[in-house]
Amino acid sequence: MPKVDILNVSGERVGEIELNENIFGAEVNVSVLHEVVKNYLANQRQGTQSAKTRSEVRGGGRKPFKQKGTGKARQGTIRAPHYVGGGVAFAPKPRSYRYSLPKKVKRVGMVSALSSKVVSNSVIVLDELSLEAPRTKDMISILRNLKAEKKALVVLGAKNDNVVKSVNNIPGVQATFVGEMNVYDILNHGSFVITKEAVEKIEEVYA
Repeated sequence: MPKVDILNVSGERVGEIELNENIFGAEVNVSVLHEVVKNYLANQRQGTQSAKTRSEVRGGGRKPFKQKGTGKARQGTIRAPHYVGGGVAFAPKPRSYRYSLPKKVKRVGMVSALSSKVVSNSVIVLDELSLEAPRTKDMISILRNLKAEKKALVVLGAKNDNVVKSVNNIPGVQATFVGEMNVYDILNHGSFVITKEAVEKIEEVYA
């Protein structure tokens, strides 16, 4: 089973934790990770893009010139796609890009993402993380003590508004909870900072 040091907010080693091998030591399935990330990004799309077709553009009701005798190609309307001000050919219309994946695929994706962080030595386990008041300066100091990269994901076991508010003002750093954690955020951040409480909850959910 993979073992990781437990640090305090000062960056000092205070113990060691043995991670569940089925969750943090599994084989990384790259193809599933790709599928899960693609699904997440597709579900984030608003799908509100829209353009007018030739039937929706105003004007163009009169034939621009007679059918024969001009030497020009015949035209029925000046609102055809090849005219300036004409409609768009195969215009995009509002649609939903959302689709779902099987639960087993999502689980494999999450386990692969967590295991990949252990493989790359990017997991930083904290004994606890709490702030008396929202203070960005304190959070920056903690991340510096942990030697976390500029782009870090902070995972909490329970909701903590002070920590979330402190993290929100730091570029590249994001805070989340075990229930809201997703594969894209895990892979998109260099450092994976997680509390001991959050590790226990993850192992409880995915074991």
